[in-house]
Amino acid sequence: MRRALNALYDGAAWLAALFMVGLLVMVLLGIASRLLHFHVPGTDAYAGYLMAGAGFLALAHTLKRGEHIRVTLLITSLKGSARRALEIWALAAGSALAGLSAYFSCRLVWQSHVFNDISTGNDATRLWIPQLAMAAGTLILLVALVDELVLELRGQRVTIDNAARNE
Repeated sequence: MRRALNALYDGAAWLAALFMVGLLVMVLLGIASRLLHFHVPGTDAYAGYLMAGAGFLALAHTLKRGEHIRVTLLITSLKGSARRALEIWALAAGSALAGLSAYFSCRLVWQSHVFNDISTGNDATRLWIPQLAMAAGTLILLVALVDELVLELRGQRVTIDNAARNE
């Protein structure tokens, strides 16, 4: 199971990286089209879709690598069971919030599909298509947070101290 979860997180990160490459291509295409006087409709919109998708798809991988921003002032001052209780509370709260985000993201995709919602730009993209990356990213983040919570409850969670890593 651990290998499958890690493959899921890594796969989402690779997809986020591909989205970043696509973002670069859209920006360069937009610049080139202005300089060479030709028009490619929707480059700005697609760059936005790719940037949002990359951000959401990278969330779980970033969490698992200990790269999310955390306020560690309080947690580093605690030891033993108090620190563990705070970690469990934070992971449970994060899981609940990620669950809400995933639910509403998936609901938005479904509603956009049902209502045939399209972008107002000249690209006229069916909005449920770029919204899929947001929904997938929030679902994978939910899985990662629940994974971390279960590991913490079992006493198997390995925390990565970024301050120690950067020294």
